Amino acid sequence: MRRRHLNVALLALTAMTGSVLMATAPAGADPAHPTAGAGAKRSHLEAQESVRLVRLQLTGADMLDKVVAAGFDLEHGVKRVPTGIEGEAVVTAEQVAELQSMGVRILGADEGFAWNEQADGGFQAAGRQAVAPLSHEQTVRVVRADWFTTKGQGFLYVEARTTEGQQEDPVVGMQLENDSGRGTSFGFPRTMSRFVDSGQYMFHRNLFKLDERPSQIRVTSSTGGVTTGKVSDWLENAPPPLTENRGYKSDFVDGYQTPQQLYSRAKEIARQYPDIAQIIYLPNKTNGYQRKAQATIGGTGQSAVVVSSAAWGHEGGNDITVDFVERPGADLPLAVEVTGKAIRVLLAKDAAGALASTAAQVATALETQSAGLVDRAHPYRTNTGTGIVAATGGPVALTDFLDQKRVGAPEGEVPRGPATIPVLRIGKHRDGTKPGVLIQAQDHAREWVPATTSLESAERLVHNYRTDRETKKIVEGTDVFFILSNNPDGANYSFYNFASQRKNLTNHCPDENADPGRRDSWGVDLNRNYRVGSGHDGYAGGSTVCTSGTYQGPEELSEPESQNIIWLVEKYRNIKFMMSVHSNGGQLFWQPGAYIADGRITTPRPPLGDEAFYWQSAGRILSQVKAYRETVVTPENVGGSSDVLYSSAGNVREDLYHTYGIYAFGWEVGGSVYNPATGNWQGGSFQPPWEGDPNLVSGHSETMEYANGIMEMFRVAADWGKDKKDPKSTLVPGGGKYRAPVDVRFETNEPATVYYTTDGSRPTLQSQRYEATEFREPGQVFHVTATTTFKWFSVDAAGNVENNYDPTKKGKRDSYRTATIRIDKR
Repeated sequence: MRRRHLNVALLALTAMTGSVLMATAPAGADPAHPTAGAGAKRSHLEAQESVRLVRLQLTGADMLDKVVAAGFDLEHGVKRVPTGIEGEAVVTAEQVAELQSMGVRILGADEGFAWNEQADGGFQAAGRQAVAPLSHEQTVRVVRADWFTTKGQGFLYVEARTTEGQQEDPVVGMQLENDSGRGTSFGFPRTMSRFVDSGQYMFHRNLFKLDERPSQIRVTSSTGGVTTGKVSDWLENAPPPLTENRGYKSDFVDGYQTPQQLYSRAKEIARQYPDIAQIIYLPNKTNGYQRKAQATIGGTGQSAVVVSSAAWGHEGGNDITVDFVERPGADLPLAVEVTGKAIRVLLAKDAAGALASTAAQVATALETQSAGLVDRAHPYRTNTGTGIVAATGGPVALTDFLDQKRVGAPEGEVPRGPATIPVLRIGKHRDGTKPGVLIQAQDHAREWVPATTSLESAERLVHNYRTDRETKKIVEGTDVFFILSNNPDGANYSFYNFASQRKNLTNHCPDENADPGRRDSWGVDLNRNYRVGSGHDGYAGGSTVCTSGTYQGPEELSEPESQNIIWLVEKYRNIKFMMSVHSNGGQLFWQPGAYIADGRITTPRPPLGDEAFYWQSAGRILSQVKAYRETVVTPENVGGSSDVLYSSAGNVREDLYHTYGIYAFGWEVGGSVYNPATGNWQGGSFQPPWEGDPNLVSGHSETMEYANGIMEMFRVAADWGKDKKDPKSTLVPGGGKYRAPVDVRFETNEPATVYYTTDGSRPTLQSQRYEATEFREPGQVFHVTATTTFKWFSVDAAGNVENNYDPTKKGKRDSYRTATIRIDKR
């Protein structure tokens, strides 16, 4: 179904240009109060300030936490660099000055970190150790070495770790060399960049261009440690995407969609395809695209009063006027008169005939004597209201500020009042027997591409079900739940009022932040409102400041939008996969998603088998993204979100994985695209122009390529549901006699978690799990110095147990694996 384009080219948040975003009132209207009648007086404090996107450089995670806690929105575009952290913020001119006062550097257009593409000669190492892969004494390890190509250019990405990396004096450096193919010598030495997060050493890394694919790399530390590693292919040789199937239909969405358009199309899909689709309504209604009508009267000093209606603006609040009246005479009491929706505050006078009502007194009078029209009245922000209130010189109309229409925004009124969110469910067998996949888009209001990407995926399922074999397998093998916009109130505000809106529209702010000048900063970050690793438990990345872009809410699950997600996964227990779709940045991540900053203590990491399954799935998903126009999400942007991005306390992925065992992914679509003309990577934006150069950033291209990835996620889930084969595992090099201590490790033929014992006991699900050597690394190596018997079994991601072993029951012939390492030093 085709829809008209929504032209937002002039309003887009564009990292390349730093475009200004403003909510534009109709011609001839007062921008502070577009619906006020002629002659209505408004405070300039209520006008929306223009904002722009700026690039920042911070000294590290501590400064990032302080900046976020202060209320700044640095959620996207964050990049770890050797000098600290670079990020993006949507700010006013006043906020730029505030950031600079905190020590944040504002970067120019050509400033910031860039990988050094030239071999710099490295350094002179102090006496190399012998190369000893997998040695328990190894001080240097290769974490990963990945080769990929995009737009005709080859790249090598390397991560390596030294056991001495935490050392600060002197800082241990790392040097990288690569060969030029099998059988060639190492060369082209270059210094690697050290990555430190929240005071903890992570690893060293590099990304650079190469003309020839290397076969191996060599990494050397400045203290002499050295190791080699093989180069692997990243996103190469992927199976053909579904879009290459004969007769396959795609490209259904041709413009950005408001929540009303998204929900309307979801309902129409269910009506058109009742045999495979239906609508489920989530039980908890949102706050609604509605606000109380307000006015700020009297400037910013102690004489100022902020007035809020009892009724929502559209339900009568917008009809209220307030007039502070000076009467002739002396010794007059403060009084309030109400005629219909007109409130007259008759200001008090002293014996000399001077005005005598303070702002605090007027606020109290309005709350208690306005015949229920005023719900809230208080001094301006942190004022105590000791100043004497002046007459207004005429009535001031209250407004909810929701009547603005931005140039290019869709026509028609936005429905007011609480919203019920529909879920589009697609699947031939919607009876709980097939693995469920939850696609949740637009938690964050300004992220328009995730919604179109999700809708495009839904359209592909229903349009190709009867004609494409692979799509038929998905629809008949999975049970898909689409939440096309999980934040309809905020999204409407983003479309119609303030493009940069991130949160929902629930205002939890106390009086000091409740005046309409702060209206663009109200709301809760829905992806900080969950229960596992939350800010309420001391994890970093969620703010207690109600105007912060990452405000976590007054308590866990305080918001109906987050409550709905928990309701959905508890009601439909067959949901085993979840993708929370965001923008922009290109990262694909999972757990751990948060950490306690002091000591960088993360939430529990997934078992090695689950981690391997995440990586395997990511490779499949991202290969299909690449197939559309060669957009590559690089390995540095894949993994645990707290490792590749930052700590995000109380995110939905953490809750769903740890509470319900759901494989929960987070996706920042709209990643960097390599531009061969300039030789640079071009970043995305929240609302890129829909049309544009198909090789660069555009909403249409991002929608199509990331829909490819979502379709592949459905195939991952379908394969998972059909997986009935038990995994196989071995102990390498295996049991037998050895004349000296030996290093051994477990290997599996597919992603699987190994449970083992070495004390002679029978292995169970409570036994030790085989873990990674370090995060983002393969399994640990056991240095066996005395005769040891290993007993173990493995469990794959689908729950199949090796050799059909039942770890819960002790049988006569246990089918777990066993091997004995005999150390005979004679």
